[in-house]
Amino acid sequence: MSRVLRLSDRNFDEEVFQSETPVLVDFWASWCPPCKVMEPVLNELARGYTGRIKIGKINVDQNPINGAKYRIKGVPTFILFNSGEVVEKRVGAQSKSQLEEMIAMAAVPHAARGRD
Repeated sequence: MSRVLRLSDRNFDEEVFQSETPVLVDFWASWCPPCKVMEPVLNELARGYTGRIKIGKINVDQNPINGAKYRIKGVPTFILFNSGEVVEKRVGAQSKSQLEEMIAMAAVPHAARGRD
C-alpha cells in the first residue's frame, strides 16, 4: 500500500526532482480546515496510483523555502511536477476527480497543453 509522502525543504529536491514518476504536491498548513478535508482524498489517490505517481505533502509553515520558491499564497495549493517541471498548479480544495484531472495532465506533452 502506498502512502502520502511527508515532504520537507530538506528532502523536496530528492523526492520531487529526482522522481522517476510524476509527483503531486499538496502545499498545506496545520491551521487550514480545507487542508484537513483533503487528507482522505490524498490517501485514496496515493493508494490508487501506487507506482504511477507520488503524492506528497509539505507544510508551508514548517518549510518556508519551497513555499516561497513556488509563490504559495493560499493553502491548500496543489502542484503537479513531472521530470522536475511544473505541469499544473491549482489553489484551493479540490475534489478527487479534479486531482485526477491534474494527474492525467502529467501524460500530456507540455506543448500540447498550449502553455509556454
